[in-house]
Amino acid sequence: MLKKTSAKKKYQPSSKEKYMCAKHKKFFTEELLNWKREIIKANNLGNLLNSSDDNVSSADIVDQASSYTDKSVEMKALNRSRKLISKINSALQRIKEGTYGFCEETGEPIGLKRLMARPVATLSIEAQERHERDEKIFVDD
Repeated sequence: MLKKTSAKKKYQPSSKEKYMCAKHKKFFTEELLNWKREIIKANNLGNLLNSSDDNVSSADIVDQASSYTDKSVEMKALNRSRKLISKINSALQRIKEGTYGFCEETGEPIGLKRLMARPVATLSIEAQERHERDEKIFVDD
């Protein structure tokens, strides 16, 4: 049996199109929603797999410490996922408001390449670099 292969390529935003046109907004909305679904699915699967060992108590202190460390790592990963989902929701809201793709600090376009690499980006590369320099200076003081 032969598989049908689609000759249609997946749409990619182009700088030849008007920045944040309807096609761009649709593309990033779909990307963000898919990313969110993947995170939720991965976390639900992780929770399901790990919930079974919650009731297991070991007399071995090394096993207990290892289990505690594993749980700590899981909790950190879940917190990162929650924060990322929050950022995705914020990005989806910005798409609805018409502010998605524009730097929060300068109002300038963030750029398609940056958004494709990091769809939740809120700063242009220049503003992000400035932020990182300022943080480094603050930490070094």
